Amino acid sequence: MNTSVHSLPSLSALLKLLPGLLLCGLAAGIAFALAAAIPHTGSVLMAIVLGVLVRNLLPALPARFDPGVAFASKPLLRAAIIALGFQLSLTDIAALGPLVIVLVIVLVAGGFFLSVGLGRLLGVGRDLSMLIGCGFSICGAAAVGGAQSTLRSRKEDTAAAVALVVLFGTIMIGVVPPLAGLWDLAPRTAGIWTGAGVHEVAQVAAIGGILGPAALEPAVIVKLARVLMLAPVVFFLGRWMVRGGASDSRESSERPPLVPLWVALFIVAAVTTTFLPLPGWFLTGADWVQKIFLTAAMFGLGLGVHFRSLVRMGLRPLILAALVTLGVASAALSGALLVA
Repeated sequence: MNTSVHSLPSLSALLKLLPGLLLCGLAAGIAFALAAAIPHTGSVLMAIVLGVLVRNLLPALPARFDPGVAFASKPLLRAAIIALGFQLSLTDIAALGPLVIVLVIVLVAGGFFLSVGLGRLLGVGRDLSMLIGCGFSICGAAAVGGAQSTLRSRKEDTAAAVALVVLFGTIMIGVVPPLAGLWDLAPRTAGIWTGAGVHEVAQVAAIGGILGPAALEPAVIVKLARVLMLAPVVFFLGRWMVRGGASDSRESSERPPLVPLWVALFIVAAVTTTFLPLPGWFLTGADWVQKIFLTAAMFGLGLGVHFRSLVRMGLRPLILAALVTLGVASAALSGALLVA
């Protein structure tokens, strides 16, 4: 008997995904419209807010939406991260110079371990501390989703980390530009600080837009260098899980591979963009795929943010997120002043 046929998804299984995917797609469209109407927000932020509002203010969604929402929150999110790889040019990142690259590596590693260490002191759960560390030091909600795939974290922890990324990254939009003006930072210095210290790509772009073109370019390139660090961090987490970092209740057969397929494809995308002359239409298409898929996925993650669950978590995760934000932003500013 040919078992490969039976391994393919059935038509009924695909149809079960349709209601949830249509809902996430509709929400993504609304999020894009809201982002266009409200300056300095972005579709990712709007999608998360929509998900949170639907989850907490409307009646519970029927169960038929669950499979599609779950698909958007994981496979679509991974596809968005892979597509993000086509925005990374290793040549542009290398052109920043070795000191900036060292700064990025130090900030990502330092932010992650700062979150884990402070989380232990504050009594915050290990997985939530790691998710906060990844989201705040690498690339926001996308990094939280990528790390969650490896850590197999609870939905509540993932939702809390995403909500904290949105909260504190949005606060940074209102804080960084005034401070850059108050301290009379040069545009390149302000841009490097923004790219090295702010959580989400969209938030970095928003701040760069406020600071001006001379700050926007280094801000985005430094931020994309941080995005590239998602691959080694996920590799580190996978190796840690396999070596016994996972909970004893998790069977070894459930532990993730050292290099998940989506991480390998993310690296391939970045290398391909760097060394092959890809046509403009392809890069534009990949950019839109990344935006649409990530926005739809963030709506799905937003549906997991239950206010009562967050309240039950107490103030400790909020304090942890504030301290990590302050630590990463302060180190990023110090580094920007040194290398700019």
